[in-house]
Amino acid sequence: MKIIIVGTAYPYRGGLAAFNERLAQEYVQNGHDVEVYTFTLQYPNFLFPGKTQYSTDPAPANLKIVRKVNSCNPFNWLKVGREIAKKKADLVIFAYWMSFMAPCMGTIARKIRKNGVSKVIALVHNMIPHEPNILDKVFPPYFVKSVDGFVALSESVVHDIEKFDKRNCPKTFAPHPIYDHYGERMPREQALTELGLDKDFRYALFFGFIRAYKGLDLLLNAFADERLRTMPVKLVVAGEFYEDEAHYQNLIDQLGIRDKVVLHTDFIPNDRVKLYFNAADIITQPYKTATQSGVTQIAFHFEKSMLVTNVGGLSEIVPDGKIGYVVEPDAKQIADALCDFFQNNRQTDFEANIVEEKKKYAWGRMTEAINGL
Repeated sequence: MKIIIVGTAYPYRGGLAAFNERLAQEYVQNGHDVEVYTFTLQYPNFLFPGKTQYSTDPAPANLKIVRKVNSCNPFNWLKVGREIAKKKADLVIFAYWMSFMAPCMGTIARKIRKNGVSKVIALVHNMIPHEPNILDKVFPPYFVKSVDGFVALSESVVHDIEKFDKRNCPKTFAPHPIYDHYGERMPREQALTELGLDKDFRYALFFGFIRAYKGLDLLLNAFADERLRTMPVKLVVAGEFYEDEAHYQNLIDQLGIRDKVVLHTDFIPNDRVKLYFNAADIITQPYKTATQSGVTQIAFHFEKSMLVTNVGGLSEIVPDGKIGYVVEPDAKQIADALCDFFQNNRQTDFEANIVEEKKKYAWGRMTEAINGL
């Protein structure tokens, strides 16, 4: 097939760009002709909370990425829509993740569907963002009306789509596949050495952009638990602050856990992701709200135990007591699970179970779901 993916991709950085590139590579490996249309302007700077939107990594190999889309220019949307429509692709996939993109993507999709050939599918990461605002009631219906069907990465997102879809379009759920492009497993001691971490400690990892909904404050409060204070266990926080850093620094000091927390709070480039996951004993996601998360799928790739909270679709992916823990977003419950993990040596059993569990999340299953729809 001729396939076009519209969404964020190189030179933009982050998990969504990585997802779109990996999806494109899967289709290329299966013999399809694939292009990715990404942005010349993704966000106005005032909407972007990080230090930079751009990657310092090399461009992904063997992908045709076209930078044409301006998220703020309606004339551009019409032009890009006409351009893609003329290519008469069999399949156009819009990788949708936030309401701000609904007018842009919705307009482009409407122009494409007029060619009478292309099937237009929305691959929806989030229908309603983790940090909602007034745009989340106004913009999504415009995008939802512009596509032929939906693939959602969690069951909770399917339900969110149904709130806006009055046409009863086809929908399917396909779980987030494994992020398997960050390198291979390596000896824990080697990873600790490269990160400068003390080999006499064990480590819980909080990975990714730091935003309020991800619950880092809950995790810090858990590490103030007297049981964890006495264990040779530390928390590694690896990721860039997308909100006020001072709040977390002050909390660490107030809790008296400065010696229990290792902060690596710059953006983590792709070639160093493997170091953090190979060094960690358990991956923690103490989220207060969620749909699904790429962090769990990196953990699957590196066969690491996980602790997640019972929000959104996280519990769909992490069977409690089999490969990790599902707890409520509560510092005491998080501390209880971590104490059980480290005191009772759950790591060996969890990691053995992950080897089988991860087979559910092959990229081929995602492309099959899209093609089937």
